[in-house]
Amino acid sequence: MGDFTLKHIAREPLAGAAADGSKPPLLVLLHGVRSNEKDLLGLAPMLDPRFFVVSAQAPIAMGPGAYGWYHVEFRPEGFLVNDEEADVSRGMVLRFIEELRQRYPVDADRVYLMGFSQGCIMSLGASLSNPKGVAGVVGMSGRLLPSSLAHVAPEADLQGLPLFVVHGTRDQVIGIEYGREIRDTLSKLPVDLTYREYEMAHNVGRESLADVSAWLTARLDSVVR
Repeated sequence: MGDFTLKHIAREPLAGAAADGSKPPLLVLLHGVRSNEKDLLGLAPMLDPRFFVVSAQAPIAMGPGAYGWYHVEFRPEGFLVNDEEADVSRGMVLRFIEELRQRYPVDADRVYLMGFSQGCIMSLGASLSNPKGVAGVVGMSGRLLPSSLAHVAPEADLQGLPLFVVHGTRDQVIGIEYGREIRDTLSKLPVDLTYREYEMAHNVGRESLADVSAWLTARLDSVVR
């Protein structure tokens, strides 16, 4: 099917999941720093079986089997981010989504993003800059980059954009204050934001994943076809 902007693994919907024969919704998974496209794919069996799932690999190699969307240093005073790399990766995510729409047999109007940690940062950045390109976003244990906020789309385009953001109160990598900053910042925009905190560290907890799965299923069920 030709080259894609990002290396990825695709998993088709489970047999019989779309009884009406319609094209399946697309769920794009974006992993965290120093991980790879195999990481979040393990969550797919716990999500709605109607999804055509694509798990993408970030473009920057950081070691054997380790990739990232941008380089970042964890310093006592905060994060030191390579904003130029982050901006390039955000553009790559958006191009990749369009490629998936065109080359896979999916419903182009039902494209969802789901990211963890740095993948959450990319998911939020991409969707807020091009909200018409996604039907909904799940952001897990991430934050908002100040550089990404410079590319936020006009409020008219953001109207009603479904966002589900989760964060752990015991997160020692990206502290809970960053999750609350997402909540406070996005609450000022006309998006449809759901924000929840869990008693967990920097990981995908069982309770949070169950809520994420339920939210995604509700989004699919709410679409009038």
